[in-house]
Amino acid sequence: MSTFTTKQILLPLITLAFILFMYFGPLPRTPFEHVIIILVILLTSFIEHKKKTFEALGLSRKKFDSKNLLVFAPLVAFGLFLLYVIVLVPGIELITGVPIDYSSMQHLEGDLSTTLLWLALVWIVAGFGEEIIFRGYLMRQFIKLFGDSWISLIINILLFSVLFGFMHMQQGITGQLVAGITGALFSILFYKRNYDLWFMIMIHGTFDTIGLLCFYFGLA
Repeated sequence: MSTFTTKQILLPLITLAFILFMYFGPLPRTPFEHVIIILVILLTSFIEHKKKTFEALGLSRKKFDSKNLLVFAPLVAFGLFLLYVIVLVPGIELITGVPIDYSSMQHLEGDLSTTLLWLALVWIVAGFGEEIIFRGYLMRQFIKLFGDSWISLIINILLFSVLFGFMHMQQGITGQLVAGITGALFSILFYKRNYDLWFMIMIHGTFDTIGLLCFYFGLA
């Protein structure tokens, strides 16, 4: 049975409390909250792992493979996006009877400068930010403490997918459910890829890029 130091237990709990405060506390939500959370995660990861700060999050140099990142990851992202558009969104809309709310992104149609700005934010906030927070830190810390047995993995994925879905409240209940399922798929891929966060960052960023381009061209 694994034993942990006080530091290995308290640091993740303090970091989790900080993340929840940033998401659900009294402060107004902005894209910068992810930047602040990432900086805190990097600090606590450094305190715990020192030279292996990035490796502990899944950002290993050995896994920074151009073929995986530029070919396989975009292909997987495109496949997931087709699943999202053809199956997930229509299916959840049918169950809830509520259309997904894309009103916060409708203004992107035909607006190139704003779309380019959003693309930059998407890669920083979602591609890097959400993957480091949800997969690289929260999921990995859960595995560190509770292992990666099937039961532990299921609880891990469900727990943080619910949190991931809840965060997308601007898309309504349907959007939250769809985001939660998508987050679960991302977590499963992270596990199957042996915790390769580079791969997941590229998938997430490409997935959201396709979505933003659909809004720009008026396809959504």
